Formats: sequence, structure tokens, C-alpha cells
Amino acid sequence: MAGQTDAIQTGHGDEPAHEADQEKGPLRRCIATGAVQPKDGMIRFGIAPDGEVVPDLEERLPGRGLWLTAERAALDKAVSKSLFSKAARRAVRPPADLADRLARLLRRRCLDQIGLARRAGQAVAGFEKVREALKGGRVGTKGPPPGLLLEAADGSPDQRGKLTALAPGLPVLDLFESAELAAALGRDHAVHAVVAAGRLADGLSRDAARLRGIHGMTDGTVPADHGKQRI
Repeated sequence: MAGQTDAIQTGHGDEPAHEADQEKGPLRRCIATGAVQPKDGMIRFGIAPDGEVVPDLEERLPGRGLWLTAERAALDKAVSKSLFSKAARRAVRPPADLADRLARLLRRRCLDQIGLARRAGQAVAGFEKVREALKGGRVGTKGPPPGLLLEAADGSPDQRGKLTALAPGLPVLDLFESAELAAALGRDHAVHAVVAAGRLADGLSRDAARLRGIHGMTDGTVPADHGKQRI
């Protein structure tokens, strides 16, 4: 752990003790809370040439990144208290719609990953196909990481309950409307889908959790009649 601590012990954002170690290690310090944590639950921001703060979801923009816990409260605090400028040690400008912009980017990123999973043969849609995949154990419920059950936010609670009962340990992602899922999956209609365990499910799970955080949905709970982990 010594190397990881060195990478985050000074300054803000992901500024390291040694410039060559700037982007190494899995831990970062949140500029709003000061907490040091795995970067999987955080969002990196970069600074554009004109001084505007921009989300860097790919974590590839040049320069020292500014890291925030993926929660709406942390983002609001960073904006209202000029913490981006303090961390950057110069005047920078977060756009007025930064939270909405970030939510749109994360939403698009999630839907794109669902589309990638479908094209890679790692996602199936439709009640019967999903039911057969769950019954046949073809999804991967234990992981790590596990697969994902995708349920449209405007879908039938009754049908959803029948599917979640087949895979008690499978996380449920229910952030998207049926029309969004259908477009991502290349179908006219989609309410139920599954993504098999693997790299794409892992990335989708991470981005969905970050999207929930930016929307202020940080409890990770689901209605009692489902009893499943919701992403």
C-alpha cells in the first residue's frame, strides 16, 4: 500500500507526490470530501484550454485530473465552493449545467455499453429469452463481477418479479425506459434483458452506479418486494 499512499498524499485531485506517478494506483482523493477511495466510484474531470471543467469519463485527458466521488452532493459542493479552482490551483470554470451534462454523458455511455454487449453476443432481450437464460444459468450470478438483469423503468412489476425470482443474486439495472433499452438493443420493443458476466457487464455496472450517484440515488436499495441489489 505504500506506493498507493505516495500517489495521493499531497495536494488535491490525483496530484501525486512524484509527477511521474500521476495516474498510477487505484486510489484517488475526492476534492469535495477529502476521502481517499478506489477510483471506480469516482469521476475524473479535466480542464479544457479555455479553463472550462469537463468530465473525463475515459480518464484520458492530458494534465492533472480532478477527482470527485460520484455523488450529486459532492458535485454540488465542488461547484458552490469553487473547489475545482482550489484543486487546480488556478481559476477554472465549471459550466452551469455540469451535473446535467455529466448525467447525459453517463446515460449515453451506459446505453452504448448495452449495445456493445448485444453486438458481442453477451446480451439477450425479451421475457422468454431472459427467463431461459436465467433458468439455464447462462448469465453468471456470482461473479466477480456478476452479470446484470436489465429491467425497463416503465415495465410490468409482475413480470419483473418473475424474472428476479430466478436469480436472487443478480443485480438489477432499472434506470432506463423501455424505448431507450429497445434502441440500445436494436429492437422495436424491450423491457427485459440480461448481460452476461464479463468485462462489459462490469463496466456497465460501474457507470450505472455512477449515474445513480449523480442523480442523487445513492442508497442502492430496491422495493421490498424485489429484495435485489439495484444499480
